[in-house]
Amino acid sequence: MSAQGSKPPISPESPDSKSVTGRAFLVLDAFDAEHRHQSLASIARRTGLPLTTCHRLVHELVAQGALTRTLDGSYEIGSKIWRLGILASLHSDLREVALPYMEDIYQLANDAVQIGVLDGFRCLIVERIAGSRTLEVISKPGARLPLHASGVGKVLLAHGSNDLQNAVFASLESYTGQTITEVAVLKPQLQEIKSKGFAHSKEELAVGATSLAVPILGYGNKVIAALGIVTPVENRDIERMVSVLKVSANALSKKLILNGMGDLNQRV
Repeated sequence: MSAQGSKPPISPESPDSKSVTGRAFLVLDAFDAEHRHQSLASIARRTGLPLTTCHRLVHELVAQGALTRTLDGSYEIGSKIWRLGILASLHSDLREVALPYMEDIYQLANDAVQIGVLDGFRCLIVERIAGSRTLEVISKPGARLPLHASGVGKVLLAHGSNDLQNAVFASLESYTGQTITEVAVLKPQLQEIKSKGFAHSKEELAVGATSLAVPILGYGNKVIAALGIVTPVENRDIERMVSVLKVSANALSKKLILNGMGDLNQRV
């Protein structure tokens, strides 16, 4: 799962791969930055394991939450692995620095507060404070949200590369009746997010929920994360909450840079 690109999986002849645990890690190691979604046949080919063995291991890993089966029948790394991943030094440090600012926002809004970073074609939620209002829980630490249908995701997408945007545009999945699935509608919205400095996603990921988010800036004003809240759709205090988010994001950005965390990728 290295972000540095593809690496050869462990050889099935390796002593480390002969145990059940070793073979399970062999399957997980077949996934990397260039192979995020794979069919069973692809996993078997990359690991060198027999298809029947691979099928059994994949089934067990799905049952444990280490892998997830997608709608098209392929597999991707599951939420349990991502939750473990955020315990790594990189995300642990980000959580530690961001949490006081997130708590301040929560005290003012009583809504869910979250911070996310770009992970492939998704937004990885690094930390989340649950809101006091009753809302369907879509995001939690370790969750990977769609970039085009969440507030934090849209911030990262708006400031992302052309390659990232084109890849996301190619597969705009619908989650509710309000999800934007047309490139002609989404493109100008992303431009507006960049110009206004915040994203507003209304019932696009979950019915009854509105998501607001702003960018966290690192070195050279590069967007390295997104800070947001999830509030009931009937909340009319949007403008005030955007201001609160921007003030907090500005302070957090300065703190991260001061702590030498202005480029999260270089700390991996």
